[in-house]
Amino acid sequence: MPASESVSRFRIKRTLDALASKFGRGTELVSLYVPPGRRIYEVTSELRKEYGTASNIKSRTTRKNVQDAIDRVMQRLKLFKEPPPTGLVVFSGAIPQNGPGTEKMETYVLVPPEPIHVYLYRCDDKFHLEPLQEIIREKETYGIIVIDGNEAVLATLRGRRVDILKEYTSGIGGKHRAGGQSARRFERIREAEVNKYFKRVGNHANELFMPIQDLKGLIVGGPGPTKYDFENGEHLHYTLKDKIVGTVDTAYVGENGVEEVVEKSPEILRGVRYLEEKKLVQRFLFEIGHETGKGVYGESEVRKYLREGVVETLLISEKVNLLHVVAKCRNCGYFEDKLLSPHEIPKYEQSLATTQCKKCLNMTMAIEDKNDLADEFIELAEKSEANIEIISSETEEGAQLLQGFGGIAAILRYKAQ
Repeated sequence: MPASESVSRFRIKRTLDALASKFGRGTELVSLYVPPGRRIYEVTSELRKEYGTASNIKSRTTRKNVQDAIDRVMQRLKLFKEPPPTGLVVFSGAIPQNGPGTEKMETYVLVPPEPIHVYLYRCDDKFHLEPLQEIIREKETYGIIVIDGNEAVLATLRGRRVDILKEYTSGIGGKHRAGGQSARRFERIREAEVNKYFKRVGNHANELFMPIQDLKGLIVGGPGPTKYDFENGEHLHYTLKDKIVGTVDTAYVGENGVEEVVEKSPEILRGVRYLEEKKLVQRFLFEIGHETGKGVYGESEVRKYLREGVVETLLISEKVNLLHVVAKCRNCGYFEDKLLSPHEIPKYEQSLATTQCKKCLNMTMAIEDKNDLADEFIELAEKSEANIEIISSETEEGAQLLQGFGGIAAILRYKAQ
């Protein structure tokens, strides 16, 4: 995934997460989806009709909030002669801030990363996010079958996420026949057991993988020749057999075998974000571990090198959720800044009312500015033409970036001075 698309999806996903947590007092929240090619004046005309219809709402407060929301949407539409190439989405409504009577009108305008194909106007107690959530959903899915003579596992790799769907034991007896039993008869019994085992795994693979509409491919792995016997047999539905894109030798079965398949299939899974992210973080860890001077981490260090223009690749965990808050003295201009999580802001704001300025000693400190930390770093990286990669925390390496390095790191173009 190109860095620009990575950033675009990160921003819209974070916005959708925030919107999903917002609820109206009643059916007062407006959602509008305008597909590319739709005429803005036609949409505005329909919204005027909805504005008129809203005048019939009995509750004065609800009526006012709905009409205000529709008016806000129409005002935003005036900024566009026509929808962007991927369409336009507008959300608006009165959101309670701290219980009844504290509603505040909020409006959000989003340009989807991919074209939307639906025109939708909806007034409800929540924003309708499903069409956008479907767009940002990771769509590339691979099925994985790891099998040997003793056990098997079915899994999916979707974007960055590995899910173990089913694990089996074969139930096949040992290779040594019981006394008094002919070698040929023993072999027939064993072949029947193997065939039954393969059929069971194949049937479950058909049931689990065939309903996945966007299944991109199927990878078969395992130690020894068993995987080839399974693959060459008639155990999988022909549509799944046609999707087999590779066979991988592994030392293990089970979850470890699945991880081996992912690690050993770089060509097959080259476009899968899961593997790309692991490699990016592993490269950063190599620079740190070998003390090359090209790996840096932490808010202040990475900010410094971004400003100097020496960052090649910026790595940001998608779980970084901090605000860069600047508090300023209204009397003398002294200021200080902090990194705070969103839920810490109200308490910090209250504490400033009784905080003396360190310069003039007056109690005149107040929040002057607050910016999302990830957005600040992305903007700095874009100005210095650095690559930007948003890293999930779902991989082991991604979790290490977040927990061990604060979720912000960089690989430099040359050794840091």
